[in-house]
Amino acid sequence: MSRNPNLRHNVINQMLEGIARRHIRSPLPPQAALADMFNISRTTVRHMLQHLHQRGVLEKVADSWVIVREPDEDDGFQDQVLPVNQQALQFEQAFFNLINQRQLVPGDRFTELQLAQQTHVSPVVVREFLLRFMRYNLLEPVRRGQWQMKKFDQDYAGKLFELREMLETHALNRFLNLPSDDERWMQARDLLDRHRRLRDTLASHYRQFAALDKEMHTLILSAANNPFFNQSLEIISVIFHSHYQWDESDLKQRNIVALEEHMAILTALISRQDADALCALHAHLATAKTSIIRSLRQYN
Repeated sequence: MSRNPNLRHNVINQMLEGIARRHIRSPLPPQAALADMFNISRTTVRHMLQHLHQRGVLEKVADSWVIVREPDEDDGFQDQVLPVNQQALQFEQAFFNLINQRQLVPGDRFTELQLAQQTHVSPVVVREFLLRFMRYNLLEPVRRGQWQMKKFDQDYAGKLFELREMLETHALNRFLNLPSDDERWMQARDLLDRHRRLRDTLASHYRQFAALDKEMHTLILSAANNPFFNQSLEIISVIFHSHYQWDESDLKQRNIVALEEHMAILTALISRQDADALCALHAHLATAKTSIIRSLRQYN
Protein backbone atom coordinates (compact mmCIF):
# COMPACT_ATOMS: atom_id res chain seq x y z
CA MET A 1 0.00 0.00 0.00
CA SER A 2 2.76 2.43 0.91
CA ARG A 3 4.27 2.12 -2.57
CA ASN A 4 1.10 3.53 -4.20
CA PRO A 5 1.82 7.23 -4.90
CA ASN A 6 -1.86 8.04 -5.54
CA LEU A 7 -2.75 6.68 -2.13
CA ARG A 8 0.06 8.68 -0.50
CA HIS A 9 -1.00 11.87 -2.25
CA ASN A 10 -4.67 11.40 -1.35
CA VAL A 11 -3.88 10.71 2.29
CA ILE A 12 -1.61 13.77 2.50
CA ASN A 13 -4.35 15.92 0.97
CA GLN A 14 -6.91 14.51 3.39
CA MET A 15 -4.57 15.15 6.31
CA LEU A 16 -3.95 18.73 5.23
CA GLU A 17 -7.66 19.40 4.85
CA GLY A 18 -8.32 17.88 8.26
CA ILE A 19 -5.72 20.17 9.82
CA ALA A 20 -7.02 23.23 7.98
CA ARG A 21 -10.59 22.59 9.14
CA ARG A 22 -9.53 21.84 12.74
CA HIS A 23 -10.75 18.26 12.57
CA ILE A 24 -7.20 17.12 13.33
CA ARG A 25 -5.54 19.02 16.18
CA SER A 26 -2.10 19.34 17.72
CA PRO A 27 -0.49 17.22 18.99
CA LEU A 28 -1.40 14.55 16.44
CA PRO A 29 -2.70 11.17 17.58
CA PRO A 30 -0.19 8.29 17.72
CA GLN A 31 0.81 6.72 14.42
CA ALA A 32 -1.28 3.62 15.12
CA ALA A 33 -4.35 5.81 15.62
CA LEU A 34 -3.61 7.71 12.40
CA ALA A 35 -3.29 4.42 10.55
CA ASP A 36 -6.73 3.38 11.82
CA MET A 37 -8.18 6.81 11.13
CA PHE A 38 -7.16 6.77 7.46
CA ASN A 39 -7.33 2.99 7.04
CA ILE A 40 -3.72 2.85 5.86
CA SER A 41 -0.48 1.16 6.87
CA ARG A 42 1.93 2.67 9.38
CA THR A 43 4.48 2.92 6.57
CA THR A 44 2.13 5.25 4.71
CA VAL A 45 1.56 7.20 7.93
CA ARG A 46 5.30 7.70 8.33
CA HIS A 47 5.59 8.85 4.72
CA MET A 48 2.76 11.35 5.27
CA LEU A 49 4.32 12.71 8.46
CA GLN A 50 7.71 13.03 6.84
CA HIS A 51 6.26 14.93 3.89
CA LEU A 52 4.45 17.39 6.16
CA HIS A 53 7.61 17.76 8.25
CA GLN A 54 9.61 18.62 5.15
CA ARG A 55 6.96 21.15 4.18
CA GLY A 56 7.24 22.76 7.62
CA VAL A 57 3.68 21.96 8.67
CA LEU A 58 4.71 19.51 11.41
CA GLU A 59 7.56 19.27 13.89
CA LYS A 60 8.60 16.36 16.09
CA VAL A 61 8.55 17.29 19.79
CA ALA A 62 9.64 14.46 22.08
CA ASP A 63 7.47 11.52 21.01
CA SER A 64 4.70 13.59 19.43
CA TRP A 65 4.11 15.43 16.18
CA VAL A 66 2.81 18.99 16.58
CA ILE A 67 1.32 21.41 14.05
CA VAL A 68 3.55 24.48 13.70
CA ARG A 69 1.78 26.35 10.92
CA GLU A 70 -1.40 26.43 8.85
CA PRO A 71 -1.24 24.41 5.62
CA ASP A 72 -1.34 26.21 2.28
CA GLU A 73 -2.09 25.12 -1.27
CA ASP A 74 1.54 24.28 -2.04
CA ASP A 75 1.78 21.66 0.72
CA GLY A 76 -0.41 19.08 -1.01
CA PHE A 77 -0.97 17.58 -4.42
CA GLN A 78 -3.60 19.76 -6.04
CA ASP A 79 -3.88 17.64 -9.18
CA GLN A 80 -5.23 14.76 -7.08
CA VAL A 81 -8.21 16.59 -5.60
CA LEU A 82 -11.44 17.79 -7.18
CA PRO A 83 -12.96 21.07 -5.98
CA VAL A 84 -15.03 20.56 -2.83
CA ASN A 85 -18.34 21.26 -4.57
CA GLN A 86 -17.58 18.57 -7.19
CA GLN A 87 -16.56 16.14 -4.46
CA ALA A 88 -19.86 16.80 -2.68
CA LEU A 89 -21.86 15.98 -5.81
CA GLN A 90 -19.70 12.92 -6.45
CA PHE A 91 -20.21 11.61 -2.93
CA GLU A 92 -23.96 12.27 -2.92
CA GLN A 93 -24.38 10.13 -6.02
CA ALA A 94 -22.07 7.45 -4.64
CA PHE A 95 -23.96 7.39 -1.34
CA PHE A 96 -27.28 6.89 -3.12
CA ASN A 97 -25.74 4.11 -5.21
CA LEU A 98 -24.42 2.35 -2.12
CA ILE A 99 -27.95 2.25 -0.73
CA ASN A 100 -29.53 1.21 -4.00
CA GLN A 101 -27.02 -1.60 -4.51
CA ARG A 102 -27.52 -2.94 -0.97
CA GLN A 103 -24.01 -2.04 0.11
CA LEU A 104 -25.48 0.12 2.89
CA VAL A 105 -28.54 -1.19 4.72
CA PRO A 106 -30.22 -0.33 8.04
CA GLY A 107 -28.05 -1.45 10.94
CA ASP A 108 -24.75 -1.18 9.02
CA ARG A 109 -21.83 0.61 10.64
CA PHE A 110 -19.19 2.47 8.69
CA THR A 111 -16.55 5.17 9.13
CA GLU A 112 -16.17 8.47 7.35
CA LEU A 113 -12.72 7.47 6.15
CA GLN A 114 -13.96 4.18 4.72
CA LEU A 115 -16.57 6.00 2.66
CA ALA A 116 -14.08 8.71 1.68
CA GLN A 117 -11.57 6.19 0.35
CA GLN A 118 -14.27 4.10 -1.30
CA THR A 119 -15.72 7.09 -3.13
CA HIS A 120 -12.44 9.01 -3.68
CA VAL A 121 -13.46 12.18 -1.85
CA SER A 122 -12.24 14.04 1.22
CA PRO A 123 -13.36 12.76 4.65
CA VAL A 124 -14.48 16.32 5.37
CA VAL A 125 -16.92 16.14 2.45
CA VAL A 126 -18.24 12.84 3.78
CA ARG A 127 -18.63 14.18 7.30
CA GLU A 128 -20.50 17.30 6.20
CA PHE A 129 -22.87 15.20 4.10
CA LEU A 130 -23.58 12.76 6.95
CA LEU A 131 -24.10 15.58 9.46
CA ARG A 132 -26.65 17.09 7.11
CA PHE A 133 -28.60 13.84 6.99
CA MET A 134 -28.30 13.12 10.70
CA ARG A 135 -31.00 15.68 11.47
CA TYR A 136 -33.50 13.50 9.59
CA ASN A 137 -32.88 10.65 12.03
CA LEU A 138 -31.61 8.29 9.33
CA LEU A 139 -28.07 8.09 10.68
CA GLU A 140 -26.58 8.17 14.13
CA PRO A 141 -22.97 8.71 15.23
CA VAL A 142 -21.51 5.75 17.11
CA ARG A 143 -18.26 7.45 18.03
CA ARG A 144 -15.95 9.99 16.42
CA GLY A 145 -15.86 9.28 12.69
CA GLN A 146 -18.12 6.19 12.88
CA TRP A 147 -21.81 6.04 11.93
CA GLN A 148 -24.70 3.60 11.80
CA MET A 149 -27.67 3.44 9.45
CA LYS A 150 -30.93 3.57 11.40
CA LYS A 151 -34.27 1.90 10.86
CA PHE A 152 -37.45 3.94 10.74
CA ASP A 153 -41.06 3.01 11.47
CA GLN A 154 -44.40 3.38 9.71
CA ASP A 155 -45.26 6.61 11.51
CA TYR A 156 -42.02 8.21 10.31
CA ALA A 157 -42.68 7.03 6.75
CA GLY A 158 -46.25 8.33 6.83
CA LYS A 159 -45.17 11.81 7.88
CA LEU A 160 -42.49 11.86 5.23
CA PHE A 161 -45.04 10.79 2.64
CA GLU A 162 -47.33 13.70 3.58
CA LEU A 163 -44.45 16.07 2.88
CA ARG A 164 -43.67 14.39 -0.42
CA GLU A 165 -47.29 14.63 -1.60
CA MET A 166 -47.56 18.33 -0.75
CA LEU A 167 -44.29 19.19 -2.44
CA GLU A 168 -44.87 17.25 -5.63
CA THR A 169 -48.51 18.28 -6.08
CA HIS A 170 -47.51 21.93 -5.79
CA ALA A 171 -44.54 21.46 -8.12
CA LEU A 172 -46.61 19.63 -10.75
CA ASN A 173 -49.14 22.48 -10.81
CA ARG A 174 -46.25 24.88 -11.38
CA PHE A 175 -44.86 22.62 -14.12
CA LEU A 176 -48.20 22.61 -15.95
CA ASN A 177 -48.01 26.41 -16.10
CA LEU A 178 -44.49 26.67 -17.49
CA PRO A 179 -44.19 28.61 -20.75
CA SER A 180 -44.16 26.44 -23.86
CA ASP A 181 -40.55 27.35 -24.66
CA ASP A 182 -39.21 26.22 -21.28
CA GLU A 183 -36.48 23.60 -21.77
CA ARG A 184 -38.07 21.32 -19.17
CA TRP A 185 -40.78 20.32 -21.64
CA MET A 186 -38.05 18.88 -23.86
CA GLN A 187 -36.49 17.19 -20.82
CA ALA A 188 -39.86 15.60 -20.03
CA ARG A 189 -40.12 14.21 -23.56
CA ASP A 190 -36.60 12.82 -23.37
CA LEU A 191 -37.39 11.27 -19.98
CA LEU A 192 -40.51 9.61 -21.38
CA ASP A 193 -38.44 8.14 -24.23
CA ARG A 194 -35.92 6.72 -21.75
CA HIS A 195 -38.74 5.21 -19.70
CA ARG A 196 -39.97 3.46 -22.85
CA ARG A 197 -36.52 2.11 -23.60
CA LEU A 198 -36.04 0.85 -20.06
CA ARG A 199 -39.47 -0.83 -20.16
CA ASP A 200 -38.18 -3.10 -22.95
CA THR A 201 -35.35 -4.42 -20.74
CA LEU A 202 -36.79 -3.87 -17.27
CA ALA A 203 -37.04 -7.56 -16.46
CA SER A 204 -33.25 -7.82 -16.38
CA HIS A 205 -32.35 -4.21 -15.54
CA TYR A 206 -34.97 -3.34 -12.95
CA ARG A 207 -32.40 -1.88 -10.54
CA GLN A 208 -31.76 0.92 -13.03
CA PHE A 209 -35.23 2.28 -12.31
CA ALA A 210 -34.15 3.97 -9.06
CA ALA A 211 -31.96 6.49 -10.90
CA LEU A 212 -34.71 7.19 -13.43
CA ASP A 213 -37.21 7.62 -10.60
CA LYS A 214 -35.07 10.23 -8.90
CA GLU A 215 -34.55 12.07 -12.17
CA MET A 216 -38.26 12.31 -12.88
CA HIS A 217 -39.21 13.57 -9.44
CA THR A 218 -36.30 16.02 -9.54
CA LEU A 219 -37.59 17.38 -12.86
CA ILE A 220 -41.10 17.87 -11.46
CA LEU A 221 -39.83 19.57 -8.30
CA SER A 222 -37.59 21.88 -10.34
CA ALA A 223 -40.71 23.72 -11.55
CA ALA A 224 -41.30 24.99 -8.01
CA ASN A 225 -38.03 26.93 -8.30
CA ASN A 226 -37.53 26.51 -4.58
CA PRO A 227 -34.16 25.35 -3.18
CA PHE A 228 -35.86 24.02 -0.05
CA PHE A 229 -37.82 21.60 -2.23
CA ASN A 230 -34.57 20.29 -3.69
CA GLN A 231 -33.11 19.75 -0.22
CA SER A 232 -36.21 17.84 0.81
CA LEU A 233 -35.90 15.62 -2.25
CA GLU A 234 -32.49 14.40 -1.07
CA ILE A 235 -33.85 12.81 2.07
CA ILE A 236 -37.03 11.60 0.39
CA SER A 237 -34.99 9.91 -2.33
CA VAL A 238 -32.80 8.08 0.17
CA ILE A 239 -35.75 6.75 2.14
CA PHE A 240 -38.02 5.80 -0.73
CA HIS A 241 -35.19 4.03 -2.52
CA SER A 242 -33.59 2.42 0.50
CA HIS A 243 -36.87 0.91 1.71
CA TYR A 244 -37.00 -1.12 -1.49
CA GLN A 245 -33.86 -2.88 -0.35
CA TRP A 246 -35.40 -4.17 2.84
CA ASP A 247 -37.91 -6.41 1.09
CA GLU A 248 -36.90 -7.55 -2.38
CA SER A 249 -39.51 -10.27 -2.76
CA ASP A 250 -41.42 -8.24 -5.36
CA LEU A 251 -38.96 -5.47 -6.22
CA LYS A 252 -39.08 -6.23 -9.93
CA GLN A 253 -42.88 -6.11 -10.03
CA ARG A 254 -42.98 -2.89 -7.99
CA ASN A 255 -40.59 -1.22 -10.40
CA ILE A 256 -42.60 -2.41 -13.40
CA VAL A 257 -45.74 -0.84 -11.90
CA ALA A 258 -43.92 2.37 -10.95
CA LEU A 259 -42.42 2.74 -14.41
CA GLU A 260 -45.88 2.51 -16.02
CA GLU A 261 -47.16 5.09 -13.53
CA HIS A 262 -44.28 7.40 -14.44
CA MET A 263 -45.14 7.08 -18.09
CA ALA A 264 -48.78 7.96 -17.37
CA ILE A 265 -47.67 11.11 -15.54
CA LEU A 266 -45.25 12.17 -18.25
CA THR A 267 -47.68 11.45 -21.10
CA ALA A 268 -50.42 13.53 -19.49
CA LEU A 269 -47.94 16.25 -18.59
CA ILE A 270 -46.55 16.57 -22.12
CA SER A 271 -50.08 16.55 -23.55
CA ARG A 272 -51.04 19.41 -21.18
CA GLN A 273 -53.82 17.29 -19.71
CA ASP A 274 -53.73 18.92 -16.30
CA ALA A 275 -56.36 16.87 -14.49
CA ASP A 276 -55.02 13.58 -15.84
CA ALA A 277 -51.45 14.49 -14.85
CA LEU A 278 -52.50 15.31 -11.28
CA CYS A 279 -54.59 12.13 -11.02
CA ALA A 280 -51.67 10.05 -12.33
CA LEU A 281 -49.32 11.65 -9.81
CA HIS A 282 -51.66 10.98 -6.89
CA ALA A 283 -52.10 7.38 -8.03
CA HIS A 284 -48.33 6.93 -8.21
CA LEU A 285 -47.79 8.40 -4.76
CA ALA A 286 -50.55 6.23 -3.32
CA THR A 287 -48.84 3.14 -4.73
CA ALA A 288 -45.52 4.27 -3.25
CA LYS A 289 -47.12 4.78 0.16
CA THR A 290 -48.69 1.32 0.12
CA SER A 291 -45.37 -0.17 -0.94
CA ILE A 292 -43.30 1.48 1.78
CA ILE A 293 -45.77 0.61 4.55
CA ARG A 294 -45.86 -3.02 3.44
CA SER A 295 -42.08 -3.20 3.25
CA LEU A 296 -41.69 -1.68 6.72
CA ARG A 297 -44.28 -4.03 8.19
CA GLN A 298 -42.49 -7.07 6.78
CA TYR A 299 -39.04 -5.78 7.71
CA ASN A 300 -39.96 -5.00 11.29
